[in-house]
Amino acid sequence: MKFKVLVVEDQKEIRDLVSKYLVKEGYDYFIARDGFEALDSFSKDEFHLVLLDIMMPGIDGFEVLKEIRNISDIPVIMLTAKQEEIDRLKGFDIGADDYVVKPFSIRELMKRIKVIFKRVYNESDEIIYKHRELSLHTRSMKLYKDNKEIPITSSEYRLLFALFQNKGQVLTRKQLIDLAYGYDYEGYDRNIDSYIKRIRQKIENNPKKPEILITKYGVGYVFGDDCHDH
Repeated sequence: MKFKVLVVEDQKEIRDLVSKYLVKEGYDYFIARDGFEALDSFSKDEFHLVLLDIMMPGIDGFEVLKEIRNISDIPVIMLTAKQEEIDRLKGFDIGADDYVVKPFSIRELMKRIKVIFKRVYNESDEIIYKHRELSLHTRSMKLYKDNKEIPITSSEYRLLFALFQNKGQVLTRKQLIDLAYGYDYEGYDRNIDSYIKRIRQKIENNPKKPEILITKYGVGYVFGDDCHDH
């Protein structure tokens, strides 16, 4: 099952950060910028969890939560800048499953989401990405080629994870660094070239003529494309 999250948040920088990490974790998402848009989206689509900001223009998160609870028991995590206990209690009384106070740790938020998915949907957090004869297993962090395990380092796994998630998209070195290693990465952009070379040795039938992980000269790399501009 691929989980889909409704992100209800009026601050663009928070929306962008949360959506980026949801993708990194293998989830789908949909953005709503205010309460009215959230309720409209909720009525038209199926979601597995709602990330719900409290302070928004129009109707606030408490009102949105009340409307959701009238028709659904979907898990809801409230996002709020309010730290007063009374506000948290109000959310729990209405039916919130969890609370995250801004500014929050994005990794902590992703962990809370994963815990809720496992509890509510009784799902393992194992996701398997496949392309041709390759498969990447997220829980065990293992790579297989023709069902045979290919040893990889943790750094190689993180890069492969980003590549599998963005299959068919041309990514610059900077984008790959951000997706795989985060904004606090302290290495050089060109280090990505070394990682790519090592990964090609493991996944390509002929690393000198790659067919899976392809260089787009002057731009970056593309994984799983059918073009052969290398």
